[in-house]
Amino acid sequence: MFAAIALALAVQATPEAEVAAVLDQLNAASAAADGPAYFALYAPDARFVGTDAGEHWTLDQLRGYVGPYFAAGNGWSYPATSRVITIAPIECRCIAWFEEQLTNDTYGRTRGSGVMRLTDDGWKIEQYVLSLAIPNDLASPIAKIIGVFERNEAAEEALDALEEEAARRP
Repeated sequence: MFAAIALALAVQATPEAEVAAVLDQLNAASAAADGPAYFALYAPDARFVGTDAGEHWTLDQLRGYVGPYFAAGNGWSYPATSRVITIAPIECRCIAWFEEQLTNDTYGRTRGSGVMRLTDDGWKIEQYVLSLAIPNDLASPIAKIIGVFERNEAAEEALDALEEEAARRP
């Protein structure tokens, strides 16, 4: 009886629902700090683009970053509050893109967007982009703050390099 119900539900599942399920699994795996489950949802050549300008990672780079957090049992949760999924209007119906509104305890309202591909193993994330949702009225002041931060960081790096060079001199 349960097999018949499961089969009936599987027959009714739309590609959009399948993509949504993968995104929900991604959040559940990251919240549980479950690395194997989390990374199984990505295609082998996937890209992850995070909120920091330097976060444009291959899957191996992403593993290197999140691995220590997950190993320590520290995950994060970004549950979707709304989502739009589009299946490419091509015969195979094997490409999807999505955008979702997310919420997070630290960052508040954020956005996720990306591309997924239907593989022999189900839908896999090819690219995921996590971004902060900054109100337009705050964008210019925040951009100025980032500019000052980046200039200060560059100045500190230059000073460190000069100090290292001076230390090597006889």
